[in-house]
Amino acid sequence: MSEKINVMLTTENMEQLQMAAMVASVGAVSGNDVSVFLSMNALKYFVKGNDHKAPVEGEMGKTMLEKKVPPFLELFEQAAELGDAKIYPCSMAMDMLEIKSENLFDYVGEPMGLTKFLSDVNQGQVWSF
Repeated sequence: MSEKINVMLTTENMEQLQMAAMVASVGAVSGNDVSVFLSMNALKYFVKGNDHKAPVEGEMGKTMLEKKVPPFLELFEQAAELGDAKIYPCSMAMDMLEIKSENLFDYVGEPMGLTKFLSDVNQGQVWSF
């Protein structure tokens, strides 16, 4: 029986973005039902043509860059394409930041409100980064 794993992603911190991506990708390719909700400071990284570099917070982040671990965006894409994870942008954050759906990476789904996401995640694990 698969688990339901839900990730709320609001950070701009590289280490937290990386951990959220690992949870989503490992969970999804392991056959779990994974949903990711992108909001606040995290949403900007999923815009096509984005040149933002996520700030590194500590030694682990520096080490990940030195060791050239697969970047978080690549892991989220793998989660969606290989594991069928569902990745939803926050509709309110999109409105506030004036981001259109067509400007997001192709693996990002249709916008969703927080109320709907919370309703959908009432069964299963919820991870917040």
